[in-house]
Amino acid sequence: MRALALLLLLQAPLWAQLPEGFEVYDTPGDEGSSALAVWKALPKETADASYVVWRAPAKDGPWEEVARFPQTAGWKSDAPQHFGTGSGNKGWHWASIPALAEPGKPPVAMWVKLGVEGAGGAAESAPAEVTPVPNWWAWNKLNVFLFVVAFTCVTFWLISRARRDPNLFIRRIPGLDAMEEAIGRATEMGKPILYLNGLNAMDSISTIASTCILGQVAKRVAAYDTTISVPCFDPVVMGVSQEVMREGFIAAGRPDSYRSDAAFFVTSDQFGYVAAVDGIMIREKPAACFYLGYYYAESLLLAETGATTGAIQIAGTDSVTQLPFFIATCDYTLIGEELYAASAYLSREPIQLGSLIAQDWGKLFLLAMILLGTVVGSAAVVFRAPALLFLKDLFATYS
Repeated sequence: MRALALLLLLQAPLWAQLPEGFEVYDTPGDEGSSALAVWKALPKETADASYVVWRAPAKDGPWEEVARFPQTAGWKSDAPQHFGTGSGNKGWHWASIPALAEPGKPPVAMWVKLGVEGAGGAAESAPAEVTPVPNWWAWNKLNVFLFVVAFTCVTFWLISRARRDPNLFIRRIPGLDAMEEAIGRATEMGKPILYLNGLNAMDSISTIASTCILGQVAKRVAAYDTTISVPCFDPVVMGVSQEVMREGFIAAGRPDSYRSDAAFFVTSDQFGYVAAVDGIMIREKPAACFYLGYYYAESLLLAETGATTGAIQIAGTDSVTQLPFFIATCDYTLIGEELYAASAYLSREPIQLGSLIAQDWGKLFLLAMILLGTVVGSAAVVFRAPALLFLKDLFATYS
């Protein structure tokens, strides 16, 4: 009899067996929205058989199916955001179980059980209880936290250095260097300077950057005793422009030369504004035209008209659709973030300067890590050494 029972047991299909190591626990580092179930893989698994996970508010039900997948899927190694990248993940399955409680509500306990289903039968595990709770710390984002802390420390250190030495090296931007030349040319020719802040309101980052640059331009205009004209598309932008220009003239020691009507409101109609500014260009023939801010379809109309007057034209925008037109028609163009860096480049203000250098260092560091990760990842494939992929996992951002 014993031999017969042993023979029947050995011939029993493997899909009817329950896996070992079934465990349910709260998902670490989340807001209490889920729990995790893990279990060891069976000795023999096929795509025809499935794992099924149920949940219930009580041990005796009612049960609700929350996950179902073939036995050849759902590996812990496919979820490094929960289990890391260690070798201990090999041969283990997992599933995420949504919490019963709504976000922001008190945690609610639930019961979870695992089932195995195949063509010839099914089996279920004993239910296990778990309570998903909110967590204060997301360990799977520790790499992001450490990078932010390091970047913040470097930023403060560079700001401190910039306060001691405002002549710290930053990458040369030809368009900003040309501003001095353009202002000097306007002074020599006795012609005005035309400065446009773009067509966005004051809540636009590009408009803020443009008005910051206007303050530095106004300082040089005051020092050279040159005329500047700032037609504005938005009345709030006009008020801010008047204020930064006044401060620029005061900083240059020429408050008596400041004219409040140098910055004036034209209209908030897009092409009405363009027609008015083009008329100013034709009549006054400025020696330098600055187009700094956010622009739309009017960019080419403005720049082409300015080119016919023979003016030096310097543009800068973060509008990727208008950059090609400015590059084709202007003498110098600030591309994208160069517009944001311009104020620090011109003013050498310590906070702006230190922050700008820190951002450049951060980009260089990330670029170096990307290149190093590419080399290491390629070497891991060529030499069949998965351990070399640690850099990819070190800098992965999990959400």
